[in-house]
Amino acid sequence: MGRLEGKIAVITGGNSGIGLATAKRFVAEGAEVFITGRRQEELDRAVEAIGSGVTAVQGDISRMDDLGRLFATVQAKSGRIDVLFANAGLGQFAPLGAIDEASFDFTFDVNVKGTLFTVQKALPLMRAGGSIILTGSTTGSMGTPAFSVYSATKAAIRNFARSWALDLKGTGIRVNVLSPGSTETPGVKGLATPGEEDALLAGFAAQTPLGRVAQPEETAAAALFLASDESSFMTGSEVFVDGGAAQV
Repeated sequence: MGRLEGKIAVITGGNSGIGLATAKRFVAEGAEVFITGRRQEELDRAVEAIGSGVTAVQGDISRMDDLGRLFATVQAKSGRIDVLFANAGLGQFAPLGAIDEASFDFTFDVNVKGTLFTVQKALPLMRAGGSIILTGSTTGSMGTPAFSVYSATKAAIRNFARSWALDLKGTGIRVNVLSPGSTETPGVKGLATPGEEDALLAGFAAQTPLGRVAQPEETAAAALFLASDESSFMTGSEVFVDGGAAQV
């Protein structure tokens, strides 16, 4: 039996990167998985890569109607949620003095508002023993040049987990943060100007004690731990998968 045998899992941002790697791992461990993402073409490729045991629902987590449609689909097909991985998020480089209102609103709408309402709308489908995982970041604990807006959203995510662990006291539902360091994903590569992706990753690797960036599958392994009963006495915690970047 897999470590998630018979469980129902929802993964936002499951069409690429850490979300896709986690969806593959959850299915392999016996879960029925629902993934969501903004781009239908990427979702279709993700479903093909995952194989059986997955349902894709196109949507933007910053839009309440899209979230409503996602959870209505989950309720109709499965009736409950055992694991919610609120993973979708984005960011872009902009130093203080060059931050514009539109990019600020967009980043906070997806990362903060989107995470909040993903969790809130999922709660009626969750039950005792359920696990909520929020994707944080090392940037929520560190100063990062030209990345303050994204970093602030991840600091907010960290406090969501602390506060929601108290709000959920007595329900049997756990909430924890999974904070990756630099990881080779399309989102991270997209921070670079075209043709500079390898240089960006090399720079991140040089700042990491392990001397490399992570692969999405390494973070997915930690997501599996937080999703499974092996982490049953953890709530309000933050688990780093960062090669030591935020630790030393």
